[in-house]
Amino acid sequence: MAERLTPRAREIVAAARALLEESGAAALTMRTLADRLGIKAPSLYKHFPDKHAVEVELTAQMLAESAEALEAAEAHTPGSLETLAEAYRTYALAHPHLYCLATEQPLPRAELPAGLEDRAALPLLRACAGDLDLARAIWAFAHGMVILEIHGRFPADADLDAAWKRGLKVLHV
Repeated sequence: MAERLTPRAREIVAAARALLEESGAAALTMRTLADRLGIKAPSLYKHFPDKHAVEVELTAQMLAESAEALEAAEAHTPGSLETLAEAYRTYALAHPHLYCLATEQPLPRAELPAGLEDRAALPLLRACAGDLDLARAIWAFAHGMVILEIHGRFPADADLDAAWKRGLKVLHV
């Protein structure tokens, strides 16, 4: 991912990530990004053709980092859906704006580094013994739970840990 970028492009993506994490996706504009870097907005276009290209790099970061989190969880407790779910939730809640940017719009598959999406999915697929439909159902459950939690859609007294355990148990009998 970062290796395919020039040092200046990596600097731009790092500034975009900081801006995103501090203020959310609405604050991430090419003009605001240029201001953060102390340059004029047209200078950004020497490195990225548009804002979408910057967002693709941020999405690639999220997928790579979440893959690392899931791989570490898998290494710690092989085959444990609960451990994978906990790692997924922990990562998403630690990076809510990045998670939302990467998951609340169509995935730019053709523009991502080759194999990155598969790498991010493999720990779950292995925990589901290769059952792709089950892995997709569990991912949909995990994503739904995380996105609802990020957006504050659960009541304050909701026992989300219990809901996660129950949902995983129901899906993986």
